[in-house]
Amino acid sequence: METVDEGHAMEVAAATAAESAWPGSSRRSHLLQFLLHASKRLDLRPIVKYSALEFFDARFLPGLPRKMGFCGARSGRAVRSWLIEPLRDSNLELFALVAVWIASKIHEMRPLAVKSLKALSDRIIADQHFTCRDFADAELVFMEVLDYNIGCTNIAFIYLEELLIQFREISKLGDLVNMDVCMEILDVLYEAEDTAWLFNFACPLAASTLVTAYVISVPKQKWEFPVLPWVQFTTSYAEEEILKIVMTILMHVIKPDEIKEKDMRDFSL
Repeated sequence: METVDEGHAMEVAAATAAESAWPGSSRRSHLLQFLLHASKRLDLRPIVKYSALEFFDARFLPGLPRKMGFCGARSGRAVRSWLIEPLRDSNLELFALVAVWIASKIHEMRPLAVKSLKALSDRIIADQHFTCRDFADAELVFMEVLDYNIGCTNIAFIYLEELLIQFREISKLGDLVNMDVCMEILDVLYEAEDTAWLFNFACPLAASTLVTAYVISVPKQKWEFPVLPWVQFTTSYAEEEILKIVMTILMHVIKPDEIKEKDMRDFSL
């Protein structure tokens, strides 16, 4: 895992995310909930789900205004398609399913069939019925917006899975940290507008998610393993930066009133 001092970069990313007007918090929240719901209906493996989220939320949505020509000629060739002119919510939901389709092609020996995705779209996309040809056309648009960049190694889930495997190899307490809890944390962070920027820093986010899951899953009387120094040593990220993200995560996954009721020393790592 790389050694990078990203404290300032994280602050800049958080500020930039807060200032971004597209696609709007309510629309983005709806689209991500739609993608997560579709992932559950399709029973996707986690790596497929989180790759699809990376493609759609971190690359497609931010890149779409530029490719539609909203950012000037120097931004690159504009994409022209009836699927984005006009840009309806139903069409964006189609692109979310296309992200799932592309991710399944990368990670599955038997990718999802377009007919299965069409059948699902008929049930969960309102106001519009798309054909298999529409899915193919949408895939071309999607790939153009991504500049055909479908690399998916820098994903928080991949780092998280690796860290949890290492943790379980050196401590029995690792067996108490449930991957489902880790994934629930990631899903909450994806849906929250003010934490989505964390996914730009996949490795420290993975380390912080593991620490948070440890705090939530392992009984306090068993907190004998120095999990924070260990993830700092393993990832080479500063403890201070990891702890900042951990506290941010806790504020989103635990109600503030519940935190106030607890002795804050309970969260001493």
